[in-house]
Amino acid sequence: MKIHLSEKIGYGLGDMSSSMFWKLFGAYLMIFYTDVFGISAAVVGTMFAITRVWDSFFDPIVGVMADRTTSRWGHFRPYLLYLALPFGLISILTFLTPPFGETGKIVYAFITYALMMMVYSAINVPYASLLGVMSPDSADRNTLATYRMTFAYIGSFLALLLFMPLVNAFSGNDSHSSVYGWLTAPQFGWLMAVVVIAIVCILLFLGCFALTRERVKSVKKEKTSLKTDICDLLHNRPWWILLGAGVASLVFNSIRDGATVYYFKYYVYETSVGSITFLGLPFVLSGLYLAVGQAANILGVILAAPISNRIGKRHTFMGAMAIAALLSIGFFWLNKDQLFLIFLLQTLISICAGSIFPLLWSMYADCADYSELKTGNRATGLIFSSSSMSQKFGWAFGTAITGWMLAQFGFQANAVQSAETIQGIKMFLSILPAIGALLSLAFIFFYPLSEAKMKSITTELQEKRK
Repeated sequence: MKIHLSEKIGYGLGDMSSSMFWKLFGAYLMIFYTDVFGISAAVVGTMFAITRVWDSFFDPIVGVMADRTTSRWGHFRPYLLYLALPFGLISILTFLTPPFGETGKIVYAFITYALMMMVYSAINVPYASLLGVMSPDSADRNTLATYRMTFAYIGSFLALLLFMPLVNAFSGNDSHSSVYGWLTAPQFGWLMAVVVIAIVCILLFLGCFALTRERVKSVKKEKTSLKTDICDLLHNRPWWILLGAGVASLVFNSIRDGATVYYFKYYVYETSVGSITFLGLPFVLSGLYLAVGQAANILGVILAAPISNRIGKRHTFMGAMAIAALLSIGFFWLNKDQLFLIFLLQTLISICAGSIFPLLWSMYADCADYSELKTGNRATGLIFSSSSMSQKFGWAFGTAITGWMLAQFGFQANAVQSAETIQGIKMFLSILPAIGALLSLAFIFFYPLSEAKMKSITTELQEKRK
């Protein structure tokens, strides 16, 4: 069965949508809560940890539900159709600043952020699971994973590049005293920028639904019990390894993304450097830094397939994380005026980071095949939900660490920071991400499903499906 170009692009549109908001959460939500919304970094860190850990356990529930969903559109595609609009609306509510006191704001932030993460899981887990049922061919899956991550990084690139210019355009660059209803000008600017992104994301998910198809049927026709599914999953050794690697990889990414705006605002002092204007929109250094990272991620995705085809997924992953760790450590000693080196290391680290994620998605599909051959039970949604679960755990740990350590280092929003705080902010882009990269490398070292092993598994499954 041939996967046409339109379907490959359609599949990519789904992660283009989810990645736009995922990157906004990672890069801007922390500083939105501390500097615009008006709650402390310690509270934000705790909120992220509690919400995302709970949400991580919600992901397998979604996976189980998706596996048991039957419709004329398949197991997973209906979720894209019915949840696209709620996804956009709740995203907007997350970035709305209510006219409440501190306690009321904290409660509102907890509720909206928790709902956002749950609806993200409810649409993204089925979307991810599509990769396992669009084609039985491993090469097709690698191609689909490449399209997915390419479009994901394009979406992230556009969101990160345009978000702050949109914020500034809608706020009119007014002071905090300017109001739109109860909103200050910055609060209004943030809200309207998110509205624009949300509309785009809704349309992208609907496009993904329209252009994709489900084809792969399980060897086992009868439905298995939830207990059986979970038991099979817990005995899937490759799955455990990918879960650990995924968590560590997202810790690596989330700390770097979440600290970027702080790094440029309080260490580099990007306002003193000035803004760069393009098409009438002012671009700040932090936005350009993040956008450059996303562009480099795309290059990493493109390089991942030919390199992994030559030396294998496992060796490609380990090499990329080793290089990323070394370069991250070097980041610590850069001075704030060494902008060329700052952007150069960001480019190189991001190439490495971009290369690992299509490999992870492809390996999760391999885990589903491994499970089906070993137990007769495919449980695609449950297995792929682990990828989202590892994302949530990784972001939970990474962002919680950022919030707690900012508070520990004496961070004060919208103020000149102490030398201790600056050193801590520098560690967020260097030493701490390096630790996450090395941990992910250590996990993948034990990954057992080589290319030769997967070829044998695929051949056996094809015989059983006849």
